[in-house]
Amino acid sequence: MPRESDPLETDLARLGHDAAAAAADVLLEATAAVRRRVAQDGRPVQRLLEREQRATHALAWLATYVEGVRQLAGYAQRLQAAGRLGEVERLIVEIGLGEYLAQIEGGIPMSQSEFARPADMGLSAPVVARRLQAAAALMGGNAQRRARLVELMSTRRDSTFGDCGLDATLAAIREQMRKFADREVVPRAQAWHRANSYIPFDVIAQMSALGVFGLTITQDYGGLGLGREAMCVVSEELARGYIGVGSLGTRSEIAAELIMSAGTPAQKRQWLPKLAAGEVLPTAVFTEPDSGSDLASLRTRAVREGDVYKVSGNKTWITHPVRADLMALLVRTDPRQDGHRGLSILLAAKPRGTDADPFPVGMSGTEIETLGYRGLKEYEIAFDGFEVPAANLLGGVEGRGFKQLMQTFESARIQTAARAIGVAQAALEQALAYAGERAQFGRPIIKFPRVADKIAMIAAEIMIVRQLTYFAARRKDSGARCDLEAGMAKLLAARVAWAAADNAVQIHGGNGFALEFPASRLLCDARILSILEGTAEVQAQIIARRLLDGAD
Repeated sequence: MPRESDPLETDLARLGHDAAAAAADVLLEATAAVRRRVAQDGRPVQRLLEREQRATHALAWLATYVEGVRQLAGYAQRLQAAGRLGEVERLIVEIGLGEYLAQIEGGIPMSQSEFARPADMGLSAPVVARRLQAAAALMGGNAQRRARLVELMSTRRDSTFGDCGLDATLAAIREQMRKFADREVVPRAQAWHRANSYIPFDVIAQMSALGVFGLTITQDYGGLGLGREAMCVVSEELARGYIGVGSLGTRSEIAAELIMSAGTPAQKRQWLPKLAAGEVLPTAVFTEPDSGSDLASLRTRAVREGDVYKVSGNKTWITHPVRADLMALLVRTDPRQDGHRGLSILLAAKPRGTDADPFPVGMSGTEIETLGYRGLKEYEIAFDGFEVPAANLLGGVEGRGFKQLMQTFESARIQTAARAIGVAQAALEQALAYAGERAQFGRPIIKFPRVADKIAMIAAEIMIVRQLTYFAARRKDSGARCDLEAGMAKLLAARVAWAAADNAVQIHGGNGFALEFPASRLLCDARILSILEGTAEVQAQIIARRLLDGAD
């Protein structure tokens, strides 16, 4: 039976509700103020959006914070109703809400040197302060809360430092994936990173046996038929072990969603069971050297000659292409069509390569050496008449590639957010363990407030973005449009991961800069997350456009 809520918990539920409402009021005023700057006849104008980019991106970050506050408050209410709101969870909620409200009022960090302040969006400080007055109780006393939270975290080593709010099935999946990661990944990750070596096939085989590659593929094609929230839990735990392991699932997720949503019946029968079983490892081949996020400008050509397409052109930042068996290859099949209208996707099979012989005839590639995000390897690839059967045109109709690709972006960004949470969680665990063991001036450094404050804030921000990401996943599973929520989750999670990894290095001091310590790897891995699946700046632009369009 759920226990009765104590007065403090009841008060927190009310304060959380008031905080979310107050933050939403600030967002409404900010949206109206920015819209006045960028709209003509009620619609945003691109020229004005670019001129007012600081205001529009500040609005995107504000909206992301407001949604984070709303989801954290909802999380507290759900746990309270279930009798699961313990002291650790209550402190995380109080610290998270208080800090995010204070940043809404004083300045939200968009990067290390850029802050979204109310004045940037045309709001006066007194107006914002009045709006947030109802939640003022949460914005004070955080020093004591942080100290108490870290004290509890130091003595209660549960798996995530706080109930994540999952149901029994998802909690069991998390535990299974955590045990696998702790046994097979964590002890080996640093060696893989330092050697820039591939994730071994024995690890991939175990992931396949656990169902990682068929999570969201329906059961009639050999998958588990689970939702995106399960995908988040799995990605988070695997990336906590090593981001490369967590990212292996992304390859299959993107390919499977493309084929499930747009493939012909024959293409589904051919590829989905093999993807689900891990028999086929896919890769996404979209980006070009001069296109970046502007996929509609790509130039790689696919010319049909009889029953085959011959592909020519260059692609870059292609993850895990050497060992992949299947490429989802975005090409221009109609050069007469400008922009995205002439694009198609080919399901291009290829033999697995090795470092000694990476690519088959018709392709060549050069490895892009990277700071982090290793275990899969990045390549620039040149296609010179590479042949793909015409029957492998996704959906069987040319010109639909850009639209087909857009259907995968929500899931891809949700999963990137989940991977970022995993990296942040690993940084938190490293920071907490080291701070408890490292002694200076006669006591563990965790006893110093600036060290403890860092750890407490990492824990609070992880829970905020975790709840935001799960919310986006649930919307996706419900069939609702969720590009806004997915974008917010990815935007915030990437910044949280970078801050967590940076603070973990700082807590380690000089040792954090040493290659032998995992903290140095986590810093390298975290840095890519604000670039993958659309840079932070592009993501803010997309979020702002949605807000200012007023679209549902």
